[in-house]
Amino acid sequence: MPGFIWYIAGSIILLSILVYFLQERFIFKPEKLKADFQFKYDIPFKEYFFDVEPGVSINGLHFYREKPAGLILYFHGNTRSIKGWAKYSRDFYRYNYDVVLVDYRGFGKSTGKRSEKDMLNDMQYVYNCLLENYPEQHIIIYGRSIGSGFATKLASDNNPRYLILDAPYYSFLKVVERFLPILPVRIVLRFHLRADKWIRYVNCHTYIIHGTKDMLIPIRHSEKLQKLNPGKITLIRIHGGAHNNLPSFDEYHNFVRDILKD
Repeated sequence: MPGFIWYIAGSIILLSILVYFLQERFIFKPEKLKADFQFKYDIPFKEYFFDVEPGVSINGLHFYREKPAGLILYFHGNTRSIKGWAKYSRDFYRYNYDVVLVDYRGFGKSTGKRSEKDMLNDMQYVYNCLLENYPEQHIIIYGRSIGSGFATKLASDNNPRYLILDAPYYSFLKVVERFLPILPVRIVLRFHLRADKWIRYVNCHTYIIHGTKDMLIPIRHSEKLQKLNPGKITLIRIHGGAHNNLPSFDEYHNFVRDILKD
């Protein structure tokens, strides 16, 4: 029996070491684009490169209106690149909003080594650049899935008009623990993205949209987030919605319309 216990302990330690060094491969699933890749869309857009520091450039797309009612800064999920996520810009563009989407380090054409601190600093740099052309009260920050962490941190450090979270997590740590229950995830995890901590400091109104059938990040995460500041957080339940299909529901588009037309 003692030998078996040592075997189990050794296996957990080895697996923990592997997870520590390889976790980015499990957390982030980027689509990489060649530097000369040409984006093509049937609505007006510009391509941006935000040069954060030497060797680090954050690629973005800006879908623009002639006289926009405001700007949506969109942080996407943990897969693909802005090439694929750009289709969701129509959900906001149709209501006369400009939309800016950016790729995280290592996604699409964006460069740089990933760390939580550096990625959060990247998003603040992008935000500061956008403030040069938009009044802050005309900016709405939108975060989808893992992007909800970046969006919440940015909203907590600034004063946008609204924060919109799409299928967010309460604690990224708890999401990971569901899949690695036997590991000391709190010690091993290098990306914590504390939405539960940062949302307490968000001064603008926050709208959370979450599907009731989300199996990846259950709606209880959003319910717990709302309880942290119920006076400033509105939870919108999409009945029957899963993690990746909310835009297929009319209710989703109706709520987006109501928020943007407010």
